[in-house]
This record gives sequence, structure tokens and C-alpha cells, in this order.
Amino acid sequence: MPNPGEETPPSDCSDPESVPCRPRKARQAQESHDGDVPSLCPPQLPTSSPPRVLSMAELLETAQEVSKMTIAHEIVVNRDFKLQEVNFSPNSLESRVKETLHKAFWDSLKEQLSASPPDYTHVIQLLQEIKETILSLLLPRHSRLRGQIEEALDMELIRQEAEHGALDIPNLTMYILGTMAMLCAPVRDEEVQRLRGVTDPVQLLREIFRVLDLMKMDMVNFTIQSLRPHLQDHSVQYEQKKFQELLVKLPNSLDHTTEWLHKAAAEVSASSLSSPSHPEVHGSPAPLSRGAVSRSSSTPSPMSVLNQGYMNLLRWEPGIEKYPETLLMDQARLQEVQLQVNQLTIIAAVLLVSSSVCGSALFSSPGFGEALLDISNHVHQEVSEALLQLGYPAFTSDKSASLKGQIRSIAEEDNAVRSVIEQRIHSFLSLHLSPSAQNSRSLPKGLAPIQEELLEVSHRFGSVIYHNRQVYGPYYLAILKKVVLPGAEPEAGIDSF
Repeated sequence: MPNPGEETPPSDCSDPESVPCRPRKARQAQESHDGDVPSLCPPQLPTSSPPRVLSMAELLETAQEVSKMTIAHEIVVNRDFKLQEVNFSPNSLESRVKETLHKAFWDSLKEQLSASPPDYTHVIQLLQEIKETILSLLLPRHSRLRGQIEEALDMELIRQEAEHGALDIPNLTMYILGTMAMLCAPVRDEEVQRLRGVTDPVQLLREIFRVLDLMKMDMVNFTIQSLRPHLQDHSVQYEQKKFQELLVKLPNSLDHTTEWLHKAAAEVSASSLSSPSHPEVHGSPAPLSRGAVSRSSSTPSPMSVLNQGYMNLLRWEPGIEKYPETLLMDQARLQEVQLQVNQLTIIAAVLLVSSSVCGSALFSSPGFGEALLDISNHVHQEVSEALLQLGYPAFTSDKSASLKGQIRSIAEEDNAVRSVIEQRIHSFLSLHLSPSAQNSRSLPKGLAPIQEELLEVSHRFGSVIYHNRQVYGPYYLAILKKVVLPGAEPEAGIDSF
């Protein structure tokens, strides 16, 4: 498991292969602006020379480093991250192969123990593995217990007993179960206790290994929880350092990120030129946290371009566009947010159409909003029943047709109601791109019925973006300054976010 605390980035900005570092002045500025993105000296972007071909060993090493970086990132951004037992589908190939191999091994062990005299070769190997696993679960303070385990499971003595036919497997397994009961998490108490009733030695050994695997997983998850605060303190520096190392080996690792920023810059420029005072008209988010264009020119500010890029992730088309390399570790999270935003858009649009057709009095009746989460005929049926229960006149055929038609048309991407709701949701989410706006609770009109869900989505979206901006902000600035917005002026936000 990576330990960012042992691999903090160097403080010398002259090192061409070092991670972007913070000079003393930048650190002082950071301390006086709590919550802002660290002001880092510019990172080393790849040159235009063709990348060298990596050897197989280098590829494997790079893959391992990326894996470490991904695990550390997941621990920091996902508070629910933990290892879980892998359960294959009963009829899957993996499940059948695993079961076949395990059955062959344990059947072989049973034959060895049933022989006359018994063959304890594999049993001794299994006891050695059990001992090593139990010792790996001990904490440094368990020195006395470690000594007791070493004495009770003395492998040299066990081998001598096996050679003389005096190996007492039931006694050894009972000691092992007692030790497991002391070390296991409370959630495993029942599992360990159940093993005491297993009399078949082969089945008991098999079950001991299964429960020990669960205990190892519990220990890893405990370690993750213990390390999380430390990782959070050092995650930005660690991810920057690892990404800079990756960039040295794979200079093309920012190609898709550059394309992503190019597209965002073009959209901001087009929006500011066509309708600078009404950014929502063209489907863009509401005005972002800083000026969309420079005061002295039409060049967009880096902040507005980056925020537009982040908002574009909520309209991403898989298979058509390549995801930015700097966001790959959060791609699944952001796609889940995108799905939730689409669902909330449909729900809010259905509720808005139903409210306009049925009237606000019916719409605001207790529990009625929850009944309108489906579409078309189901909504019509629920509305008709609610009208009857509340004593309102039944729907006319014209109103029924209008309600069904408007709800069905919401499925169309160019539907006017859906577009308006989507723009309002995106406008609200854009306010959460900046940490200073995280406490905003002003909902656009028509979104009150989905307020709770929308606030939850906006918090998740803002948290992912904030961490990404902290880690990769210096790279974004360097790309924008050198490639995308070479004409941007310092006051436009080119030096910091």
C-alpha cells in the first residue's frame, strides 16, 4: 500500500523531474487563504519529441505505480472504500474452476490422512500457512501473544510429532480457533464459534482458511481507516509527484486533457461572443465563479474555461470522446453523477409538466409528488386517482391527452421543458465548482421537489472537482497558458485559480 507520507515531493523547483512544488511565498499565501488551491510552481509539461518505447519491465512498473496511486486516491475521495469478499456467480467459469481445484486439493488431503500410516506432508504446510497468517494479524503491542503462538505452533516440534505418528490435529486446531477468537473482529465471532462444531479435520482446516481470509480483509480495512487521515493530509502532494513521474515516462499522458480544455475554451469564447450576458441561452452553465472573459480582451479566463470543462463532464458521450487523463480515476464517480443528473432532470420535468396541467393545489397535496416518478400512463393513472380522492373534477379528454403527450415528449433531448430544467440544474451545480460557493442553497425555480437529491449530488460533484483541481490545477494552468490560451493576461487568472 502506498505511503504518501514517505514520498513527499521535493522542495527544489529546479529538478526537471520533480512534482510541481510550492515556493516559500506560495506556501505563505496558501496559509493565508485557507481552502484555496495551492499555488505551485509550473509543472514540467512533456516536450513535442516522440515518446520512447517502454520495455515490458518498465510497463509493469508503471502499471504498479498507477495502481498504487489509484488505491491511495480511492481511499481519500471515497469514505466508503473498503475491501470486500469476491463472490463469483455460481455458474460462472471462475466459480467452476475455483471449486474444481479446491475440491481436488481437499480430496487429496483427505486421502493422505486416511492412509495407513497417515501422510502429514500437506497438513504441516497448511499449519505453517495458518501460523504465518495469524502472526500477520498481530499488532506491534502483541509481543507476548506472538511468543505464545510461536511456542504452541512450533513447526519443528510438529514435524517431529508427525514423523512419530503422534501429531494431534484436533488439539492444534482447537488452539488455532481460540487464538482466532481473540483476534477476530466482533462481526466474525459467530463464524469462529461455528467452527468449533466441525469434527471432520479436513473440512475444519478448509473453513479455518476461509475465515482467516475474512480476518485478513478486516485487518486491511482497519488499516485503511487508520491511514485515511494521514493520506488526506498528503494526498495532493503524493498524487502530483506520482503523476509527474508518469508524465516523464509517458509524455502523451496529457493529450486528451489538452483536447478537453481546447473544447471548453472554444465553447466559452463562442458563448461570450454570441450572448455574454445570457450564458444559459446556448446550453452552457450559469455565470461561473470568476469572469468568463478578460477585461481587456475577448480571451476567456482560465478559470471559466476549466469550469466549463468540468461542466462538460456531465454531458459526456462515452465512446465518442476520450476522457481526460487527469480525471480517469474519478470517471466512474462522475459518470454516476451524470446519470443522477439525467434522472433528476427527467423527474423534475415530469413534476413541472404535471404541476402546470393539474394545478398547484393538487400538486402540493401530501405525498402526491412521490407518485409522479414514473411516466405517461402511470402518471395519468395516479393523477386521476388523486383527483377523485381529493374531490376535484375528473380530467377531460383534452387534458389527459395533453398530460400524456407532454410527459412522453420529455424523453426527447430537444424537449423545451427538459432543456430548461437541465440548464437550471447545471446552473446550480456550477455554483459548487468553487469551495467558496459550497454553502449555496438558492435553488432555481422548479427544482424544489428534488431539492434534497440535488443537494446531495452537488456535494458529491463539488468534492470530486475540488480535489481534482487541487492536484492537477498546476497542469491545467500550464496547458491553458502555453497551448489553449496563449493570449490570456495575468489579471485574467492565468497565475492561479
